[in-house]
Amino acid sequence: MSLRRFVAGFLLTVVLLGNATGENEVGPTWSQWRGPTRDGHVGKAPAWPDKLNKEALKLLWRVDLGPSYSGPVVGADRVFVTETVGGKEEVVKALDRKTGKELWKTSWKGQLSVPAYAKANGEWIRSTPAYDGTSVFVNGMRDVLVCLDAATGKESWRADFPTLYKTPQPVFGQASSPLVDGDAVYTQALAGVFCLDKKTGKVRWRAALDNPREFGAATASPIIGTVAGKRQLIVLQRKVLAGLDLSTGAVQWRHDVPAYRNTSTLTPLLLDGDGVLTSLYGSKSLRFDVTARESKQTAKIGWENKLNGYMSSPVLVGKHIYLHLENQRVACLDSRTGKQAWLTTKPFGKYWSMVVNGNRILALDQDGTLYLLAANPTRFELLDKYRISETESWAHLAVVGDLLYIRELEAMAVYQWRQPAPASKDK
Repeated sequence: MSLRRFVAGFLLTVVLLGNATGENEVGPTWSQWRGPTRDGHVGKAPAWPDKLNKEALKLLWRVDLGPSYSGPVVGADRVFVTETVGGKEEVVKALDRKTGKELWKTSWKGQLSVPAYAKANGEWIRSTPAYDGTSVFVNGMRDVLVCLDAATGKESWRADFPTLYKTPQPVFGQASSPLVDGDAVYTQALAGVFCLDKKTGKVRWRAALDNPREFGAATASPIIGTVAGKRQLIVLQRKVLAGLDLSTGAVQWRHDVPAYRNTSTLTPLLLDGDGVLTSLYGSKSLRFDVTARESKQTAKIGWENKLNGYMSSPVLVGKHIYLHLENQRVACLDSRTGKQAWLTTKPFGKYWSMVVNGNRILALDQDGTLYLLAANPTRFELLDKYRISETESWAHLAVVGDLLYIRELEAMAVYQWRQPAPASKDK
């Protein structure tokens, strides 16, 4: 064999192996709940078009699936989705990013019956997976965290928290999305927080913040951020907002939160300086300021506003917070003072997932309508809207480059967002 043919064959093998493991991934991806930085911002991306219509949004592919509230996770060559099938099984699929063709499928028993008053919100899988280029981490409804090989779908390990700790199943089902950082994966379960070794699934530490027999699993998702000079895990439990040491789980600071029926759903949001925002169902929005004195951190309320969110996590653009409210209206608040900048008079759907690029906000409504807004702190400025789905969509929108990933309740659809061609002028 010639040296040239040997080198060519070797390079092809490297490329194929890299694609199989995901280790050579380049370009934009959407690897977790709320995107690359877990706050709804797309990061570096081309400017978005001004229009939402059939000419601007081209459907590339659409695949029918079972129901799910999990947002899609996008790798370099594949899209990971979940579904609940027959009310009995939770299924994870890898779909080809270009065509939607199924690459692999893995399933396990995952049925959970929620209380009658919560059945209107469904009994299917809710949590959005996390992806590190090699593995996919999925929270099932029954407080079970499963690690899958991203190339094959083969199960690497699972952590069945109720079985391990002899506690009840979560009353409403697990809804918190896992977070990968370094060699660890963090998740909220059993009214507390867990840190696991991402290679083995071994529990490194557990922080118990509430009573699991009374409240069950959290419905909010954790974030990592630096406040009061320390990088830490920030978690919202049903009754508590807290910062935890990443290595040990030691509580750095905590503060009780007054949510109705102890239902706290929104992902915490880091504000300017050392502020953390939460907005509580049936209650209000609050900014907590975290300070440090010697080795001790404390949190106190910086401001509060009677407007409150429910399930839709807010975004921060500049110094202003854009928040979809429990009453289905949209508000803009000054992050420094909590003062209302504006409030829409029109109610929208029950849920918004928002993605930010520069001074633009793209919002997917629960009713299947896509809204394009200017992040304008002086007034509500709607640039365009488009009914992108005939069915509901409760999953978080994902945006990668010029591609929109829309997880309808029972389908996965991918659109290419293009600048509309200029209108022709009559000669």
